[in-house]
Amino acid sequence: MMRILFAPFRLVAWLLTGTVTFARTSPYKTAGAALGIIAALIVWGLASTLQTLPMASVQLGYRGTGMIEQYNLAASKVNLPLNAPTGEYPAVTPAGTSSASVYKNIQILKTVDSNDFLRVMAAMAQWVAPQVGCAYCHSVANMASDAVYTKNIARHMILMTQYINENWKSHVGAAGVTCGTCHRGQGAPQNTWTFQLPPGGLHGYAATATGMDLPAAAADNSSLPSDPFTPFLLNAAPINVQGNTALPNNNRTSIAQTEWTYSLMMHFSHSLGVGCNYCHNSRAFSMWDQGTPSRLTAWYGIEMVRDLNNNFMVPITNLFPAGRLGPMGDVAKINCATCHQGAYAPYYGAHVVALYPELTHATNGNATTAQAAPPPKSSLFQPGSDQKEASLSAPVSSGPLLSGPLLSATVVQSGGATP
Repeated sequence: MMRILFAPFRLVAWLLTGTVTFARTSPYKTAGAALGIIAALIVWGLASTLQTLPMASVQLGYRGTGMIEQYNLAASKVNLPLNAPTGEYPAVTPAGTSSASVYKNIQILKTVDSNDFLRVMAAMAQWVAPQVGCAYCHSVANMASDAVYTKNIARHMILMTQYINENWKSHVGAAGVTCGTCHRGQGAPQNTWTFQLPPGGLHGYAATATGMDLPAAAADNSSLPSDPFTPFLLNAAPINVQGNTALPNNNRTSIAQTEWTYSLMMHFSHSLGVGCNYCHNSRAFSMWDQGTPSRLTAWYGIEMVRDLNNNFMVPITNLFPAGRLGPMGDVAKINCATCHQGAYAPYYGAHVVALYPELTHATNGNATTAQAAPPPKSSLFQPGSDQKEASLSAPVSSGPLLSGPLLSATVVQSGGATP
């Protein structure tokens, strides 16, 4: 019995003795073998940092400007199943009656045809809880009951979906969004964010108050500030990297702001599966007239996410149980990855809302979803803002969609880190 127990130790001792003996009798061969092993480890380490081939190149700008976006086809292939639309139920014959006249306790989809109402409900079950079905939001014994807390949250989320499709076409375009855009078959969207415990000495020797030098998933595991969301996707901090006037002539741009901005940009890149050239000309990041149209779409996306977090998510914090809130007691909020899921466009641009016109406008008896939703806390263009800084978030051209002074730094909610 003892021999069996000591057999592994004897094997290790025999191997070590053999290695030492071989090294003494054949030092050059031993050195060569060691160098070979070290070289193999170095090559393996370097190869593990490279992107998986094959790659695809798409020219986004003029020749010779370096405006080429590289796409990792292997990574895109992995994202394809996740970005396949679900809940695509065929159209039904209208019943000619409204859902509110047939079913009890209908509050948001009142004017929807009663047959279409069932179709939307079936789609929502696939979008949000395909394994649980109707019971995720309803008491099966009494479908009209509000006993299950998720039912009231779902009402707010339907309002938000209608609000996005009606008021934020500048970002979502004709493709629109459905519940599945964020949920992807999960009761709680996978990619959301909450306030985290403040970074500092307890979280790493080199960590600073902003989370610098402490790689965080929010900044794509870079050592940039660990919370790029609170300043820009909840508050309205300026997204700057440099000023165009000498200090101290109203130039408040700092290195800290630059670091925070690049943390946000790393989040964009990871969330959309793209590089800087998808929006920017890397020769002149701040020049809007040398970037791509995607930059303006992204700018509207920042405004949209900030709007939704402040006017839809934060106000319903008290509807969630403690187990669904973050470590600081706040509600899960939206960022770019919530919808994009690693794709440059959710579902790679599929027009998911086309099958569900009920989600493109108010269906609760109000004229518009803007009336049903709470008013924005900050306007898209705020008069009196300072335009003296070279900003990554403020277009400098004017036109039908761009007119008037641009959004300035306006804190709409305190808490979290701020540059």
